[in-house]
Amino acid sequence: MVGMDGSEAAARAAAYAAGLARRQNALLAIVYVQPVYAGAAALGATVNETTEEVAGELVREIRASAERLRGVFEVRWQFHTFRGDPYQGLVKAADRLKADAVVVGASEQAGHRIIGSVAVRLVRAGRWPVTVVP
Repeated sequence: MVGMDGSEAAARAAAYAAGLARRQNALLAIVYVQPVYAGAAALGATVNETTEEVAGELVREIRASAERLRGVFEVRWQFHTFRGDPYQGLVKAADRLKADAVVVGASEQAGHRIIGSVAVRLVRAGRWPVTVVP
């Protein structure tokens, strides 16, 4: 399973996970967790629409990449979306999908060095092998 959020680090993580899936002839679960913002109710539907657009764009990018690689690398994949906190969403996804391993990109946000990134929290959970791709 790989977590995607549209960042460059997540794209590198997806490429790494696709290579693992190809070598192991495994199904690659690509997961996007749509963030839920505390003030979203006050903002109306625009926040939900934006996260839906991000999910749609990720699916289009993944399909385009898969088509470009058809015949060179064949990877079976499924795209899943969950709503909520990124860490909790990835935990829920990994449990529901019975993930053998979790691959995520390294956080690019400076504040995560202090409070801990999603990747660090997944590693600390110790429930699956976690690969953090820089």
